[in-house]
Amino acid sequence: MAILDILKLPDPALKRVSEPVTQFDDALRAFIDDLEETRQHGPAAVGIAAPQVGYAKRIVIIDCSTTRKPVPNHGRLVLINPEIIEKDGVTVTEEGCLSVPGYYEEVERAEHIRVRFLNRDGEHVEMEAEDLLAICIQHEMDHLDGKLFVDYLSPLKRQMVRKRLEKARRQAKQDARASAVPG
Repeated sequence: MAILDILKLPDPALKRVSEPVTQFDDALRAFIDDLEETRQHGPAAVGIAAPQVGYAKRIVIIDCSTTRKPVPNHGRLVLINPEIIEKDGVTVTEEGCLSVPGYYEEVERAEHIRVRFLNRDGEHVEMEAEDLLAICIQHEMDHLDGKLFVDYLSPLKRQMVRKRLEKARRQAKQDARASAVPG
């Protein structure tokens, strides 16, 4: 297994719409294992989507079992080619994202969803989700359509996020150059 690089805003690959998975083979299962290892390795993340590591396929992994309020009866879920077939209710929750590090903002989402997807073996699954699990599924599915949680914010807030991330990126480059200079 391998830990993959997570793309950060404003990487244009995060804005691409992902293609459906059509081949269910050992290569797909190996990628899913790498994606899960990547999710577990970094900062605490409930979910990750394939586009976040530059793989434009419709794959999402979610695990709400280790959160402060674990979702009963739901460990790790692998959703391939997911589609929301029903949604209702409204909830507003603070969200963050591996691709927008260090930034959190409230986002409005459906409180309850019904989702249809394929599992890692290509078997059809349909399930209902509510509260945290529903929010996580919607957040990760947005990545499949080239959308980030910050796209729900006002243009001014989005601009502030981009500037903040760009400043952090410049600072990290400066720090890396400074540590490379022999002292």
